[in-house]
Amino acid sequence: QVQLVESGGGLVQPGGSLRLSCAASGSRVSLYLMGWFRQSPGKQRELVASITSNGNTNYAEFVKGRFTIFRDNAKNTVYLQMNSLEPEDTAVYYCHVRFTDYWGQGTQVTVSS
Repeated sequence: QVQLVESGGGLVQPGGSLRLSCAASGSRVSLYLMGWFRQSPGKQRELVASITSNGNTNYAEFVKGRFTIFRDNAKNTVYLQMNSLEPEDTAVYYCHVRFTDYWGQGTQVTVSS
């Protein structure tokens, strides 16, 4: 029932910024533990950041201080603000309702000069 539609990916130079959006329908994102995951070719999907229904956030060590997850309940959208991007951040990024099978379609982020 929950549908997640991601946008905002693209090509950016090292040190640049992108903001990913995850627009939800079918339920309110404020009710759930939401997360952003990423997956590079040939690698397992890994958790990047999460946000609870209370607004508490957690980050993977490799993005701490560079990425911010936040939520706009009026727009029913979860965001991932990515700053100081590095080539190692290149991956497909997925929005996810944690501990469920609800995933977005993924959006490609490529960090390259």
